[in-house]
Amino acid sequence: MDTAPTIEDEQFQTEILVGVSRTFALTIPQLPGVLRRAVGNAYLLCRIADTIEDDPEMSKEEKVRFSDWFVSVLRGDKDHVRFGKDLSTSLAISTPVAEKELIKASGKVLRITYDLNNTQKAAITRCVLTMTKGMMYYQQKETLDGLADQSEMDRYCYYVAGVVGEMLTELFCDYCPELKQKKELLLQLSVSFGQALQMTNILKDVWTDQERGACWLPRKTFEKHGVSFKTPVPENGGEAFRKFMLEMLATTYGHLSNALIFTLLLPRNQTGIRRFCLWALGMSLLTIKKIRKNPNFTHGSQVKISRRSVKITAATTSFFVMSNTALKMLFKINAIGLQKKEIQMPLTSISDLTTYQKQN
Repeated sequence: MDTAPTIEDEQFQTEILVGVSRTFALTIPQLPGVLRRAVGNAYLLCRIADTIEDDPEMSKEEKVRFSDWFVSVLRGDKDHVRFGKDLSTSLAISTPVAEKELIKASGKVLRITYDLNNTQKAAITRCVLTMTKGMMYYQQKETLDGLADQSEMDRYCYYVAGVVGEMLTELFCDYCPELKQKKELLLQLSVSFGQALQMTNILKDVWTDQERGACWLPRKTFEKHGVSFKTPVPENGGEAFRKFMLEMLATTYGHLSNALIFTLLLPRNQTGIRRFCLWALGMSLLTIKKIRKNPNFTHGSQVKISRRSVKITAATTSFFVMSNTALKMLFKINAIGLQKKEIQMPLTSISDLTTYQKQN
């Protein structure tokens, strides 16, 4: 695809972001212009892959076909026009209008992708390809049996979120050359950054996932507590479910703690990048606090944080954005009551899915 992006393409990318994500529509605009464009583009590409994976009516074979097709389009091997048209008409009626609009106009997003610098393109392409490959593999594991254990959940989170953390690190280091000496540590911590946000979503959406026959939680852990996600009514969880949920929250908080370290390693003068990270972490922390207070919730809406809480989080973290000491204290105060499981460093993950499948 040789056509340069137009002003209309740039406007579409900015506007569609608001339609497909409340959270990232808040955080991405905090980034400096060059990064805002690249990260916004990457998010939309990941959203296309995620829309395919999440479709409730499409067969697994069709999901694999469209995912492979998307990879070819991203690489520039195939024309995006037919892809966008065919995929948008194959999606379930329940698919949000904004997501269908994004897919129909995917060429606008892709023209921006191909206009990014080589480092940005390489990081984004690797992220989307890894994510797509992983999501298609885990489609086969979408049952109420859950994932085998915490290690398997970690691997799942890597493919759907940890790899995004690695991509952000590559983009941040490209934008801030002074970060390159910290790059290896940042890459390790970035996996926790992604996993913290993903585990928060998994815990918040546990009953929504159950309704569609999916569970992304570790079977070994919930069976230890005598919990089964094949039980149709969430109220049946009781004390056993509460204890299980508290254990999962401790793991999530451990990853959030690593994510804070990741954020505080970023240059103090890069306030936009710091706000981008801090706002996401703050919203995640408040969400798991709400879950802790009501671990036997029956619907995600019961643990959804309010707009007022989001505004307060944004304001307080922005005020202290340049002070590591103040941010650590703020994080500690807001985490009162949460237990923490220490996450061993360095984090390891198998990014080569073929190797993992041979080992298992």
